Amino acid sequence: MKTKELTLRSLILGALITSIFTAANIYLGLKVGLTFASSIPAAVISMAILSAVKNSSILENNIVQTVASAAGTLSAIIFVLPGLVIVGWWTGFPFWPSFLICLSGGVLGVLFTIPLRRALVTNSNLPYPEGVAAAEVLKIGSGTRGETKDETGEAKEGLVAVVLGSFASAGLAVVTATRVAAAEVTGFFSMGAATSGYNIAWSLALLGAGHLVGLSVGVAMLGGVFIAWGIAVPILTSMSAPAAGVTLADHAQTLWSTQVRFIGAGAIAVASIYTLATLTKPVVSGLINTLSGAKNTESGDDLDRDLSPMWVLILTIGCLIVAGGLAYSFAGTSVLSSNAVKLTLIAVPFVLVGGFLIAAICGYMAGLIGASNSPISGVGILSIVLCALALIFAVTPTPENRPALVAFALFVTAIVFACATISNDNLQDLKTGQLVGASPMRQQIALIVGVAAGASVIPLVLNLLTKAYGFAGAANLGVVAPNPLPAPQATLISALAKGVVGGTLEWKMIGIGALIGVGLILLDTVLGAMKKMNLPPLAVGIGIYLPMSATFAVVVGAIVGHWYEKQARKAANPERSERLGTLVASGLIVGESMWGVVNASLIVGFSKDAPLALVSEHFGPAPWLGMAGFVGAILWLYGWMLRRSKPGKA
Repeated sequence: MKTKELTLRSLILGALITSIFTAANIYLGLKVGLTFASSIPAAVISMAILSAVKNSSILENNIVQTVASAAGTLSAIIFVLPGLVIVGWWTGFPFWPSFLICLSGGVLGVLFTIPLRRALVTNSNLPYPEGVAAAEVLKIGSGTRGETKDETGEAKEGLVAVVLGSFASAGLAVVTATRVAAAEVTGFFSMGAATSGYNIAWSLALLGAGHLVGLSVGVAMLGGVFIAWGIAVPILTSMSAPAAGVTLADHAQTLWSTQVRFIGAGAIAVASIYTLATLTKPVVSGLINTLSGAKNTESGDDLDRDLSPMWVLILTIGCLIVAGGLAYSFAGTSVLSSNAVKLTLIAVPFVLVGGFLIAAICGYMAGLIGASNSPISGVGILSIVLCALALIFAVTPTPENRPALVAFALFVTAIVFACATISNDNLQDLKTGQLVGASPMRQQIALIVGVAAGASVIPLVLNLLTKAYGFAGAANLGVVAPNPLPAPQATLISALAKGVVGGTLEWKMIGIGALIGVGLILLDTVLGAMKKMNLPPLAVGIGIYLPMSATFAVVVGAIVGHWYEKQARKAANPERSERLGTLVASGLIVGESMWGVVNASLIVGFSKDAPLALVSEHFGPAPWLGMAGFVGAILWLYGWMLRRSKPGKA
């Protein structure tokens, strides 16, 4: 009997998991500027569910994780799309424009990587770390379906790991929502004429993110925090006294948000461009191999057959028509209406040509270093700069049309960025499929379904979070909660669009950050030559740019995760122990992130910034209880993993 693969139940289950992980990723990305790859936790969850279904298979399970992988990729559209609210052009996210931006760009991301598959997956030595890991998880899980014996019980153990991590992080977040335990602790202090401070958040989701990104990234972010709060803020506060009635704490916070953050922006820009430049040679080589290997796109072998060229052409034309219609409608309803046709004729080729090149770049980078580590923010930075330059070349900026040009640049870049996010993970999924014997064509259909599912969720979740929290730097009319979401990438890309169109950027601080970025690149190069631990320049820039509350737990997670992995290597089955850590960390992210979405619903529904509060925000023991809960959860979870890693459990 032929093994089932692309089934209705696999698509429905994948779409449901996609919706959940998309919501979690949106919240996490807006809060800390990071998203997590959802393929592995989705594979574990679907394994547990499909194991109870008759005649399920590893191929059907692969379809589920393929659909769900769109959650970790398309949700990265929040690195650009919230910019339209931040610049004041939108007050919320209209469903149909937002949905069609994500759908058209996401489907193009799938289509553009089809001609790349043979060169970059089938006939390539690229490592695809996440794709290989997902394939290993699927193979292990085949035992729960009776295909192989799950003698070690690893599939069930993996599900337990995700659930434990989720309950731990969600539980701590719920307790902090009652204010019995504090979610963070903040303080400022003087150092002579200078002022600095600290803001530590007891976030298990960020701890899980730190575990996944590793020690090098964690130490680099810690270096960024030190540059910001140990050097820049003290220097700036010593050079300027606070205005009358302004506290030292408010003065330090204002200087950080209006000046120091742009140092981080400069460092991020330089580091992103450098990272992309270092990949130019392998990307060009990969494209040459792609062009030479794409002559025979048809194959009778089901394991080497893509969507037919006719369907690729039809869907591409359809997506470009949608993109052109969106661009024309956007320009036509603004002061740019007289130039709507001209701007549309710029936007559509930009989406087509820029989208394909970005798909190739992102796909190759994901193959080299993994989708989660791919510097996709650098792609967004380059895209917005190129798009804005093209627009001001065609339409002369004036005080009247500058806001509309900035918004139009963000709008078009969002479509291209949706393409980039999907292509950043698409080839990773196809590598997983290759390793488990899946059909590329059926996986490509599954990815399109995942894009549609994610695109339908994104505007709903964004509107909910906008009403509950708002975004830093936006007007945030009608927002309930007092602390807006940082949305770091969207804020940076919006600032760059304004800078290109209107010249309003803090160029001095950006220049200082760029010089720091160059220095960090040189330092990282020297450390690499000495075979010491790398210090990724991009991570240092992020440490400068993000608030300390968004980085502290990441650093702790990176250190604790590194320690755990050293212990795991001593186990009888090191790979299993390390995977257990990955699954618990993924659960930590999912649990707190999903609670963030639920809490946002409660905030909007009850019109209160703390609807579950049981005590006042000045409850004395709260900071200590928050820290105790954070440390206790770490000891409990990592203790459980270490016990599972003993030789007798392997």
